[in-house]
Amino acid sequence: MHQGNAPAYLEYFQNATKEEILLDQLQSEQGARFLKKRNRNIIIKIEKEIEVLENFLWLTLAQIKELMRYDNVINMDTRTVISGIPLGDFSRESIEVIRTISDIHFTKYTEALLRSSSDEAQSYNSLNDIILFITNQKCNYDLEVQKMPLIDLKDWVIGENSIHHKDKKYFEIIAVDIKIGNREVINWTQPMVRPVQEGICAFICKSINGVLHFIVQAKLECGNFDVIEFAPTVQCLTDNYKTQYSLGALPFLKEVLNAKPENIIFDTYQSEEGGRFYREQNKSMVIFADEDFAVLLPENYIWMTYSQIQTFMKHNNYVNIQARSLLSALTFDL
Repeated sequence: MHQGNAPAYLEYFQNATKEEILLDQLQSEQGARFLKKRNRNIIIKIEKEIEVLENFLWLTLAQIKELMRYDNVINMDTRTVISGIPLGDFSRESIEVIRTISDIHFTKYTEALLRSSSDEAQSYNSLNDIILFITNQKCNYDLEVQKMPLIDLKDWVIGENSIHHKDKKYFEIIAVDIKIGNREVINWTQPMVRPVQEGICAFICKSINGVLHFIVQAKLECGNFDVIEFAPTVQCLTDNYKTQYSLGALPFLKEVLNAKPENIIFDTYQSEEGGRFYREQNKSMVIFADEDFAVLLPENYIWMTYSQIQTFMKHNNYVNIQARSLLSALTFDL
């Protein structure tokens, strides 16, 4: 489309056989930023030798997950692809074997996550309960998006160097002139979204009957392909969450921001799509709640096991990119 060089290794995916394809999904991108945008996530396994080009290298899955513990090292596209790789399906017997021979340091969280990855896990909600929940949520809302001239946007200012909100909130649109040596096109201009406030994405999880469950939010965003998608417990990208915290506007935000250090499983800054967003990062967290954390949830939240979330990820446009990014960081080795 851009009349430049073909991306490196593209032909391997274009010519992949059915036997070589391990994962092939159409997954959504940020519903608050893109209008019904989807990308094809593919993982293939091939036996032939591959030339490793100058700015590429081999990494194991464990190495990628370890690098995610550092701020802004693994990009958004990598995170969404590897989120489709399940942690496994562990029976009670196999968990006991792992406990015996593995170097994994077993904690309540580790064991609960192992059980949560099993299709046979004792879940708080059945798969049918979750289907009824998301169907009901989609029936409760109707999403209509109309295109309009930029000049007619209320409260938005078209300035000399940017398009921005009159109160300097949310984000702004800037223009950039780009020169880079290792892309398909080496020089181009484009608009980019530049954030003006820091965001946060977080899952709260809890052991219920010994099985790890995540608080999943049914979230409506203006660019969603099918109105509602499953999102993290807390997702705040376009507003000042610290102000919302003081006002008590967001469910579970107080619990995330006041989490005890020993309950924090994952806490880093992760970048968003670098090809469209200018230096946007969001605080990414996974919190393991105490046993006394309430099981009762607001009406647009539901408890789901890891295996149940993975089941919905096999289908298009159910689990949003913020949730997938957090799930990609999960590991048994804390």
